[in-house]
Amino acid sequence: MEPLFNAVLLSNTGETMERLFDLDFQLLHDAAWSALAVFILFLCMSYLLFNPIKDLLKKRQERIESDLSSAASDKEAAAELKTSYEEKIRNIERESEELLSEARKKAIANENRIVADAREEASRIIDQAREEARLEKQKAYDEMKTEMIQIASLMAGKVVSANIDTTVQDSLIEETLKEVGDKTWQS
Repeated sequence: MEPLFNAVLLSNTGETMERLFDLDFQLLHDAAWSALAVFILFLCMSYLLFNPIKDLLKKRQERIESDLSSAASDKEAAAELKTSYEEKIRNIERESEELLSEARKKAIANENRIVADAREEASRIIDQAREEARLEKQKAYDEMKTEMIQIASLMAGKVVSANIDTTVQDSLIEETLKEVGDKTWQS
């Protein structure tokens, strides 16, 4: 029996031509060897190319996973740092408020101390001015006394030298007191 795929071509002359496609043992044998060669080539390529690429992809995947886990841990660490810095900022704000409050208290205490010192100094100055006024008053009183003595001696001199009667003497005393009184009491 002849194979199925034998093609017979008849020419105009009636001669038969060779077959174009024949499924015989040689073809099957060559196809089996070709398939075996392709399979061996696939195994070699797999060993030489596919496995290194698989290893490369696996390493890349592991590196990406480690980078992702590292990024996640870095993100958590950054969040922790952020919360700790925010807490530190709140503490710093609280401490600055405490320092400002303490500084205000010190400033008020200094102000009170300065006011008390100023009042004490003003009181001392007032006392000193009073003492000076008293001394000036005493000095003026003493000067007036001296002037009265001088006036009295002048009057006595005039009375003695004029040897006059009491009416003249009274008029002289009044005149002298007027002169002395106007000058003394005005200054």
